[in-house]
Amino acid sequence: MTIAVGDKLPDVKLVKAGEAGPEAVQSADYFKGKRVALFSVPGAFTPTCSAKHLPGYVDHAADLKAKGIDEIACTAVNDPFVMGAWGKASGSADVTMLADGNGDLAEALGLTMDGSGFGLGKRGQRFSMVINDGVVEQLNVEAPGEFKVSAADYMIEQL
Repeated sequence: MTIAVGDKLPDVKLVKAGEAGPEAVQSADYFKGKRVALFSVPGAFTPTCSAKHLPGYVDHAADLKAKGIDEIACTAVNDPFVMGAWGKASGSADVTMLADGNGDLAEALGLTMDGSGFGLGKRGQRFSMVINDGVVEQLNVEAPGEFKVSAADYMIEQL
């Protein structure tokens, strides 16, 4: 079953790519008490993700925060070292990189995809959501191969 607006975010282990290295975090603790714009990409350093998705959130970080977002986070089924390197190469301090290396979050959300045809294996779908104190306030899941509703500018319009 796919998560829906109004649902509590499942509690799974993620790994935050921080300045001091990987830091294990529980999603229930991470999203507690704040309003977070979370976006998911099929993979770090992949074409659409690197050219459009992450840069959109980097470019619009101030706009999102002006609309009441406390934190912006990016997740992908990649290890924390890849997420950290991608954040350093293309991100900013305004976007927290959360590795879902085993796909536990994507699986718990019901938002997995099969990227085997591209040599990617099981991944998370492209989506965005606003999570308010651990509860899904807004959810935007992309159709396969599309990039529209999970973009930062689309989220800003909804806020």
